[in-house]
Amino acid sequence: MAEAALPAGRAGPLAVPRAAVLPLAVRGLVFEAGGRRLIDGLDLTLEAGSRTAIMGPNGAGKTLLLRLLNGLVRPTSGSILWAGSAARRATRMSTAMVFQRPVVLRRSAAANIRYALRAHGVRGKALRSRLKHWLEEAGLTELGRRPARVLSGGEQQRLALARALSCEPQVLFLDEPAASLDPASVLAIEHLIQVAHEAGTKVVLVTHDLGQAHRLADEVVFIYRGRVEEVSPAATFFERPVSPKAQAFIEGRIVL
Repeated sequence: MAEAALPAGRAGPLAVPRAAVLPLAVRGLVFEAGGRRLIDGLDLTLEAGSRTAIMGPNGAGKTLLLRLLNGLVRPTSGSILWAGSAARRATRMSTAMVFQRPVVLRRSAAANIRYALRAHGVRGKALRSRLKHWLEEAGLTELGRRPARVLSGGEQQRLALARALSCEPQVLFLDEPAASLDPASVLAIEHLIQVAHEAGTKVVLVTHDLGQAHRLADEVVFIYRGRVEEVSPAATFFERPVSPKAQAFIEGRIVL
């Protein structure tokens, strides 16, 4: 893959050239477990730039799809191609995932971010600059020395997101990152997502929150029973969805 700089939105400590990994093309993706087909011949293409919300009823396969795309789970069959190639170590180092329940290490908030930066080969002045930047961006500067596991749920989620963004991922997968958080924490999480988008990171967000999707998404991928039911610009999806199942979902009706 040819070397390409990240979009011009990157600046200062956030600018690191690397191999392009997008578009992401998924073809005939299947995942089976326990005698059930949970992802059923799914096709999807994700391009750079736009913010993508993945939506659908409970059990549709949204979280599983993120795990498959990020290489945390191996598909039963089908292909996942990054810029036309299978995932490599460099590809995986260019992506990040933040889960609904934040994962933090048994160390201080600052040390969580420092650990991730060192794992990505960042050292010295660049490390200190990025660490300072993301603690500030996440509103955690005063909490940097506090053990991460004594932070509130919202603070831990901001830390998990700041840690992911400090490594400058080209693609950020988010699985219900603001679920069950108070309004102030939701606002802080959405701020960080917007910062990532403006810096050129491709955001792929699973959310059940229609309001959040309205605020953050440029396009919506609606999945149902492990297959893509509809892909539409966000405005089109919310105003006049093509799929009757998507219409039922938006209206809060049971999707059968």
